Amino acid sequence: MSKLISIIVNCYNGEKYLKQTLESIQKQNYTNWELIFWDNQSTDNSKAIFDSFNEPRFKYFYSEKFTSLYEARNLACRKCNGEFIAFLDCDDWWYDDFLSERESFFLNKQFKFSYSKFHYFFQKSDKFKINYENELPNGKIYDFLSKNYQVAISGLIVSKDLLEKINFFNKEFNIIGDYDAVMKISKIEEAHVIQKPLLSIRIHGENFSDKHRKMSFKEFNKWYFFQERDSFFNKNKFSFQKKLLHLFIVSITPKFLKDLLKKK
Repeated sequence: MSKLISIIVNCYNGEKYLKQTLESIQKQNYTNWELIFWDNQSTDNSKAIFDSFNEPRFKYFYSEKFTSLYEARNLACRKCNGEFIAFLDCDDWWYDDFLSERESFFLNKQFKFSYSKFHYFFQKSDKFKINYENELPNGKIYDFLSKNYQVAISGLIVSKDLLEKINFFNKEFNIIGDYDAVMKISKIEEAHVIQKPLLSIRIHGENFSDKHRKMSFKEFNKWYFFQERDSFFNKNKFSFQKKLLHLFIVSITPKFLKDLLKKK
């Protein structure tokens, strides 16, 4: 019998691209899943868009109060019935085989988390770009991620018991909570990897991390100093220092200039 997969979509005023996101879940070739849709007190038409789907596997939850993103993710995780949990941001979308490509992973007790390649979709130019041209590593990937982080939250599937083991997400973070969680689990478990792109990450100029670059730097700076006594961290400390410097430069670069430099 196929494993039940819980899919979490955290939403706060995500109406603009939400229909495509939910359609991509409904179209999955793998059919044993449930959607946990966590509405973080949206004031737009997100609820109406959700309600337009006549899909019994879609489950709606309205937050009692507005919370940080990673507290919202933790609250949604508590509603999950599946052995594995997947995440999809409400401006991204999966390809039809996102879950079916993982069928062997779901049955393989060696692995407790899986990631894949993905496409960046640049909204303005209507162009796609693969995130990584070379082969991604499987197994112990902490050292690789310290130098070249290539895990998208929308492309990640994790066993629920592994998330419980690391006490889910650190709710102190608004941007790097998934980075923090992935770095933790990559120290203790081997990664399963899919070398083909299974989803698209939409770049549209209103992405939260892109609009809050100073917050990204401050959160990573805080994370960096939390790791000082960690042997995995110290082995790769120079790579993290380079990332910290990069985020600092990005945080002080005027938005119009950075947009011009990365224009697609």
